[in-house]
This record gives sequence, structure tokens and C-alpha cells, in this order.
Amino acid sequence: MLYVIQVYTGREHRIAECCRQVIDEEKEDIFIPLYKRRKKFKGEMKTVTAVLYPGYLFCETEEPESLFQRLKTIQEMTKLLRVEENVIPVSPNEADKLYKLFGKDHVVEVSVGYIEGQQVRILEGPMEHFVGQIKKIDRHKRIAVLEMEFFGAIRQTTVGLEIIEKM
Repeated sequence: MLYVIQVYTGREHRIAECCRQVIDEEKEDIFIPLYKRRKKFKGEMKTVTAVLYPGYLFCETEEPESLFQRLKTIQEMTKLLRVEENVIPVSPNEADKLYKLFGKDHVVEVSVGYIEGQQVRILEGPMEHFVGQIKKIDRHKRIAVLEMEFFGAIRQTTVGLEIIEKM
């Protein structure tokens, strides 16, 4: 099952390395979901990578209580999301949506599409499954803001979207 670990924003990579030292690598996987976007630097287009959910790590495990105890040994803040005393997993429906978005490599690739009237059409990329959830498109920054349900609340997620034409 998929679980979420809250950490300090901006320290995700360093804390993920600390967490990898206390996990059972055969049974567990800790990862940081990332997204790619295109950005112009000094007139040249480059692909940059950023954290999809700042301040959070994700962990695949079948033993959440054991993981909770092992995370206590890490000097950095690592809070496995819980409700009262129970560790709560990401629901199977939400986990399926997340894996459709970032895939097995945990990176949301840049989607490419066009705007026809008021409709967004995706030509390639993971956004083809999430067109109805687009809240905002910033063509200048080449990003889209999605509204997705996550832990029972609607949350906004930024992903890379290259709009090649507006008709």
C-alpha cells in the first residue's frame, strides 16, 4: 500500500536518503514524486525537474507500523500521516490516479497539447487522463494546475504542459 510521509519542505531529497537507510529495500520503496517542465534560460529551452508535492515523501510498504517505528530513529522530521493512532494509506482509487500521473518512475513527464476553443486537447503525455481536472493553464510558464482529490480534500498540483497552438 502507498503511504505519505510529511517532511520539511526543501529537504525532501536529503530526508529521503536518510529514510532509505532504515527501510527494507526488498519490501519497501521510498520516493519523491517529481514533475518536469520546459523553461527558457537565456533564450534556450531546457527541461527542469521539481518536486510534485513539496514537503512529502511517498512510501510503498505492507508494514506501516514497523515503518513508523523505524522513522522515529531519523534525526529529521518524518511524520507518517495518521488519523489519531492509525496510520492511513492513500486510498486505492487515489493511488491509481497518482500512478497514472507519475508512472513507475515517479516523474510526471511534460505533456504536449493544444487549445481548441475552450477545450484542451492533449497530444502526448500523462495529462491525457486529467484534462477534466485542469484548473488553470499558464502558457508563459508552460504549466497546468490540476485539482485532484487527495486524502478526502481537493488539492492543487502543478505539472508541465506545453501548449503548441491555440485555435
